[in-house]
Amino acid sequence: MRAPAPAGAAAFIRANTALISPPHVPEIRLHLADEAHELWHRTEDELDAIGLPPPFWAFAWAGGQGLARYVLDHPETVRGKSVLDFASGSGLVAIAAAKAGARTVLAADIDPFCAPACLLNAAANEVDIKCSQADLIGADDGWDVVLAGDVFYEKPLAARLLPWFRALHERCALVFVGDPGRSYLPGEGLVACATYSVPVTRVLEDAEVKRTTVWRVA
Repeated sequence: MRAPAPAGAAAFIRANTALISPPHVPEIRLHLADEAHELWHRTEDELDAIGLPPPFWAFAWAGGQGLARYVLDHPETVRGKSVLDFASGSGLVAIAAAKAGARTVLAADIDPFCAPACLLNAAANEVDIKCSQADLIGADDGWDVVLAGDVFYEKPLAARLLPWFRALHERCALVFVGDPGRSYLPGEGLVACATYSVPVTRVLEDAEVKRTTVWRVA
């Protein structure tokens, strides 16, 4: 298996995934890898050898599932608003925002495979979203709401995110984070909005269920 150039990414995604509903967000269907697909069994070194970045877009992570659930259950959070889904991956949270009535949704992720995955998944759910591969940390395009699922897993990334999220909050954007207890979640400046028990797989996580909290930057 060789990874395609991004131009062939859509066909690659279709060939190596199946349309699956994440367990905590059954209203949404995504092109995800599972045990039936070779992609699931590749180690990170093997993926690098074939030229494929780690396929975070191929899995529904706990933080994203929890945040998508919150948006669908509280559509007033995004209804009629401009929304950024940061580190979008599969586009799960962006799709939830579109289904909940957001005026515009931008799914942003620096992985070149994420935009094709997001667009395929949006089409499967009959919603319209835009995609960006730009690194938007520090940017401000006037979004009303910024959503970020499962982003506090690395210290350097967390250090870049915190001042950006706080600056967005200070100019009155709503910033929500879905987090299943990652190591670098800030210990202050967050208000818990909801907590969920999200089914996950031991292949990716250290448990079969992750306690996932949706936080609002305050």
